Amino acid sequence: MIKEKHIVSKQDDAIRITDYLIGVFELCPTKSSIKKAIKQKQVKVNGKDTQTGYWIKKGDVITFETDYSIYKPLELDLPIIFEDEYFAVIHKPAGISVSGNLFYTIENALSYNLKESNQSDAIRPQPTHRLDNQTSGLLIIAKTKKARIRLGEMFENKSIQKIYHALVIGDIKISGEIDTIVDKKSASTLFEKVKSIPSLKNKHLSLVKLFPKTGRTHQLRIHLSSIGFPILGDKLYGQEGMILKNKGLFLCSTGLLFIHPILGNIVDISIPVPYKFLKRMENEERRFIEFQSAHPKI
Repeated sequence: MIKEKHIVSKQDDAIRITDYLIGVFELCPTKSSIKKAIKQKQVKVNGKDTQTGYWIKKGDVITFETDYSIYKPLELDLPIIFEDEYFAVIHKPAGISVSGNLFYTIENALSYNLKESNQSDAIRPQPTHRLDNQTSGLLIIAKTKKARIRLGEMFENKSIQKIYHALVIGDIKISGEIDTIVDKKSASTLFEKVKSIPSLKNKHLSLVKLFPKTGRTHQLRIHLSSIGFPILGDKLYGQEGMILKNKGLFLCSTGLLFIHPILGNIVDISIPVPYKFLKRMENEERRFIEFQSAHPKI
């Protein structure tokens, strides 16, 4: 049994327990894990079970009890794109989940890769948003409690601009907006075609730049599939008979633009389109040209 104790020494601003406890207890560092711990009655306030909507008061004695083993970081090297004392941006590889019940997650590898913050409200580094297991690219990591809360508010307020690149099946039009419903909620994605090339198997492949205005689960994958241009390698939303196997999903988070949650300056971060996207297009176009040369009458 592991038991941690925390006393609220000062609390001037009204804040719910699920926001206040972010980074306080080592084994439930995120808002979702705090909610889960409260529902499982692992968190008590002044010796009594509490609720997720409880408002913190000065002098509250908060305890956390669990049978879980002590946290051990995953020794997995991650590319660090940006890092300061408040947050970091990493390049998430495809094929690994951001968080979850498994040990092999991005979340468990963060402490191994990032420097400990020197701020008084430093927390164990925590992802502030999600990318699908098969999606690669930029992921924002909070290193302090204040940055975690403010970044969460910025995502809720849609003040963080995200840019993705995807390789889709078909010759998509130059630009447009997709606003079909996702998970019974309104969702909107802007897109711009970067380039289209001929393909023997798929007729055409298009490299597109995506600007999600909302953040629904699988939004980009669902939206592109809904207009007839599924992402290459998408086993869940792809078209039967045209799903590329064993090559992964051709979707990457390539750009972030937002205001620094603490310092207030503009943060503009981008990475190149993945090499595998460009190589796939090069190979498809080359095979098409070679086939046309060998069969001029077809």
